[in-house]
Amino acid sequence: MLSKRSKDMDIKKKFIEIHYCFKSEKQKHEIFELRLDSQTLEMVNKSSEDLPAWTRLDFHQCPHCPLNTHSHPYCPVALSLVDVVKRFDNVLSYDQIDLEVITAERRVSQHTTVQKGISSLLGLLFPTSGCPRTAFFRPMVRFHLPMATQQDTIFRATGMYMLAQYFLRKEGRRGDFELHGLTQIYNNLHLLNIKIAERLRSAAQTDSSINAISSLDVFTYTLTFSIEDQLEEIRHLFTPYFSDSYRHIIKASDELNGSAKNKKDT
Repeated sequence: MLSKRSKDMDIKKKFIEIHYCFKSEKQKHEIFELRLDSQTLEMVNKSSEDLPAWTRLDFHQCPHCPLNTHSHPYCPVALSLVDVVKRFDNVLSYDQIDLEVITAERRVSQHTTVQKGISSLLGLLFPTSGCPRTAFFRPMVRFHLPMATQQDTIFRATGMYMLAQYFLRKEGRRGDFELHGLTQIYNNLHLLNIKIAERLRSAAQTDSSINAISSLDVFTYTLTFSIEDQLEEIRHLFTPYFSDSYRHIIKASDELNGSAKNKKDT
C-alpha cells in the first residue's frame, strides 16, 4: 500500500495548485484554490451547482465562438467567473487589498486594488476554463506571473508564441515568425472580453469584476494593432545578440555541427 506521503506526491504530479488570497480590512478574506490538470492545464475544480442564467452559452454569446449549445450549454469562461462574481459582488473595484499568490515554487504578495487583483486572477481563469479561444495562453498559466506589468506580458506572450513556432517547425509544420497569429489570438480575446463584460453587467451589482475585465482588455486591445511598437520598446534588452561575440558563438556552433555531420556521413 502507498503511504500518505506517496499519495500526496502522486497528486501533486497530477495537479498544479495555485492559491489567490485576497485580504481586506473591510471584507472577510477570500481565498481561491485553483487546481489544474498538470498535462492539459484545464481547471479541475469547476463550478457545477446553482449556475446563473448569464452563464448559458447563448447569453451574449461571442460572435466567433466555435461552440454550440447542444454540446456546451454553458460558456466555459462564464462558468469560471461564477465564484468570483459571487464573492466580490459587494466590493468596489478601488477597494484596497493585500494580495498573496501561492504556488509550489513561490509566494508573491502585493498591496493593490480589488480590480487589479481580480484582473491577475482572470489571467489564470480564462485560459484554463476550456474555452477554445483562450486555450492558447495555457503555457503562460504554467509559468504564471501574478500582477504582471504590460512589459512583462509582451515579453512572456511573444516568448510563448515563438516557442510554439519552434515546436511546430520541429514537427515539419510552417512557423509564423512574423507574429501574425499572435495578433489574431489577441484580437479574438478582445472580442471575448467585450462579450464577457456584457454578461457581467447583467450579473454583478458592483463594478469590481467588470472593471477587472476592462483593465485586462486595455492591453489586449492595444496589442492587436501595435505589437511591433510594443516589442520595439524592449529591443534594447537584446543588444548582446547583435554583437560580434554572439556571431562568434553561432559560427563556432555551425562549425561544430558541420564537423559532427561530416563524421556521421563517413
